[in-house]
Formats: sequence, structure tokens, C-alpha cells
Amino acid sequence: QVQLEESGGGLVQAGGSLRLSCAASGRTFSVSAMGWFRQAPGKEREFVASLSWSGIGTYYADSVTGRFTISSDNAKNTVYLQMNDLKPEDTAVYYCAASNYGNGRHVKIGGDMDYWGKGTLVTVSS
Repeated sequence: QVQLEESGGGLVQAGGSLRLSCAASGRTFSVSAMGWFRQAPGKEREFVASLSWSGIGTYYADSVTGRFTISSDNAKNTVYLQMNDLKPEDTAVYYCAASNYGNGRHVKIGGDMDYWGKGTLVTVSS
């Protein structure tokens, strides 16, 4: 099993920045790819960004390209999501997820994720 714990959410004004962290523990050697997803009130969960656990190859949703950056620190078993120029429509619960199969592209195109964190709330005020 792999445990994932997100942190770094909060309230920020439009145009501001936040950095989310996802700390992985347990059988992290089985992880192949990581992703960030989000779910806004009344909407379905959607893909945000992903990468291979090695950190090679990053993928983004069109809505966040150029504003968000996903990265990893394997020594710390942590994945980050740097979010800049935040907009009210970025308001959502952000979830970290891990897959035992594939790479970042696999995550982007809808590959099954094996582990999920509990989420962290990001609220962007206008």
C-alpha cells in the first residue's frame, strides 16, 4: 500500500500563488507515475497535471498550462504542484494520486490510479 498526504491548500486572491505538496509513504517503490486532480463544487473530478515518478515527462490540462508546474523530489518521496496566476475557477479540492503502471501521459489520458490522498482545498477569491 501507498499512503498519500496533500498539504499547502488555502485561501488566496486571484493572481496569487500556492504550492501544494504530496508526501508519499509505504511501498513507494511500486509507484510509476503521479498526478494531481481537482474537483470543484458540483463538478466531476478532472485531471490537472502528471509526471513519471522519475520526474521525467510532465503533462498538463489545457486550463493550467503555463500557470501550474508539477515536480518531484524522489529523495523526499514528495510531488509538488506550483500554482501561479490563480483564478477563481481554480477553486477546488485538489487530490494527489499514484499509479503503479505507466507514466505521466498514461495518467493524463485517463489511466487508472491506484492510490489517492484525501485532498486539500484551494479557494481563490476574486
